[in-house]
Amino acid sequence: MSDDPLKEWILAEGKATQITGTSSIGRGCINAAQRYDTDAGSFFVKTSRRIGPAMFKGEALGLKAMYDTKSIHVPLPYKVGSLPTGGSFIIMEYIQFGRSRGDQTALGRKLAEMHKAAKSDKGYGFYVENTIGRLGYQLKLISQRFGDSAIYEKGQQLIEKMHPLFDGAVIEPCLLHGDLWSGNISADTNGDPVILDPACYYGHNEAEFGMSWCAGFGGEFYRSYFEVMPKQPGFEKRRDLYLLYHYLNHYNLFGSGYRSSAMSIIEACLQMLKA
Repeated sequence: MSDDPLKEWILAEGKATQITGTSSIGRGCINAAQRYDTDAGSFFVKTSRRIGPAMFKGEALGLKAMYDTKSIHVPLPYKVGSLPTGGSFIIMEYIQFGRSRGDQTALGRKLAEMHKAAKSDKGYGFYVENTIGRLGYQLKLISQRFGDSAIYEKGQQLIEKMHPLFDGAVIEPCLLHGDLWSGNISADTNGDPVILDPACYYGHNEAEFGMSWCAGFGGEFYRSYFEVMPKQPGFEKRRDLYLLYHYLNHYNLFGSGYRSSAMSIIEACLQMLKA
């Protein structure tokens, strides 16, 4: 393995002859991000010192799948690899962001175009293990980590009884971004929406709205979305069900501050199913 696989790829496959500068773009819970400037343009690089390349391979597959729909602007992934000191990296297209998060109408329309363009004939899920699971898995984690048998048992009841919520709906496995909150939504310098940092899988298109409580989707977003992907019967009844997954996930990741919201959704859905 090269002592610097990032530099090696940029100067070979990246068609650059020199790297003119690097700058830190930020650091998250898991990854660090940098911009590499070269005489062949700029590249966006994420590195993790703790996690192997499997996570970034999943991200690259998701980005490429979304990119291939030719609908919404996403960065094109170039290279995933291991770091010689441990950890991994991903190199992708650098997109210069504009000053705002873009137009809600355009975001809704472009997202719907992506969902419409990419349907799976192999069912639900994704090509590799990815970072988004299912309700049952989140409930199991909560039970194991926090000993919360109350939310686990009520959640299992909901899973067993939820099928009537989907009566009359035509559900097809569409390509989803999977983690669409405000931090993963931006706009380029032309004002066109950009989505990034996905956890892609093929699922029910309504699941894409599961992070709407921290994504800022408004009326204009939904109106333009449903002009392309018509609203299915029962959407309003199912809406909170898809929020539930992410509240449970946040409970697992960040603690019991999200418990009451998750439990409220479970109880409201169970009550609705009794009616």
